Amino acid sequence: MDSVPILEDEPGRLAALKRLDILDTEAEEPFEHIVSLVRSVLNVPIAAVSLIDADRQWFKARAGLDASETPRSVSFCSHAIRDTQPFLVENALDDTRFANNALVTGDPNIRSYAGIPLRTPEGYNVGALCAIDRQPRQFTDSEVAMLKNLAKIVEKEMELRRIAERDVLTGALTRRAFAERALAEIDRFHRYARKCTLVLADLDHFKSVNDTYGHIAGDCVLREVARLVTDMKRDGDILGRLGGEEFAVLLPETSAASACAAVERFRRKLEEHSIALPGGEVLKVTASFGIAEVKSVFSSVDDWLEAADKPLYAAKRLGRNRAETAD
Repeated sequence: MDSVPILEDEPGRLAALKRLDILDTEAEEPFEHIVSLVRSVLNVPIAAVSLIDADRQWFKARAGLDASETPRSVSFCSHAIRDTQPFLVENALDDTRFANNALVTGDPNIRSYAGIPLRTPEGYNVGALCAIDRQPRQFTDSEVAMLKNLAKIVEKEMELRRIAERDVLTGALTRRAFAERALAEIDRFHRYARKCTLVLADLDHFKSVNDTYGHIAGDCVLREVARLVTDMKRDGDILGRLGGEEFAVLLPETSAASACAAVERFRRKLEEHSIALPGGEVLKVTASFGIAEVKSVFSSVDDWLEAADKPLYAAKRLGRNRAETAD
């Protein structure tokens, strides 16, 4: 059953977009394939999967466009997300909403546009699948129907992507998905010198939890630890499960010193927190942490993980239940 559209809740729409964890990610074949199909089948020079953030339009996939994003204020797709029906413009020069738009008067010289809203399962329009021509054009009913069918495929791919990126047990990002975010932060540092700190966390003596209470209890502990991190982290912080009892958190716009303070608050919270196990027992656990701020010498995610791994193992050697920072 189709979700009921929600058109008047911008904070909710932005939250739904954030939950997709898709903004500023690398190109992916399913989305690239769809925009290529749009160009070919509708015979248009430009096609895109556009996502509308708070103040920008970002393209998950694009063909015939150089820019990876534009201001939201000039976006045709920002109009498309306001309705449930296809948004069609036959000649932008004859439309008072777009005649003076920079994307019309200059590159890429948009004249006609067809956009289908991309709706999340909750009912929020987060973007549009769009076909753009540099000539005035009336899109036929069959062309619009075809674009709608392709938009449904995009919606399914976005949801499948979200599910595939999440660790089933804890809801944290998988190792692969987390590595993608970390690589994006390394790139952002090299481009714009924006700070980011990586925190590795390893639960202390976790094997004894499984040996003493069983793996079901161990799973309960992992879920509860992930929940505590999620409750305490900022919206922009990124939690991943790297494997077993090892977690990682990216703290954008954060120095190592500020990360230390945040980690210490969480360390104390975890140390004091009682975890109820399925059998009725109550358990407390601790964790050790390694902290490493992004550096210019890092060319890969493995470089960054290694930098945080060293202080993590130092924390283990020094008695556990503590945090250490990379030199």
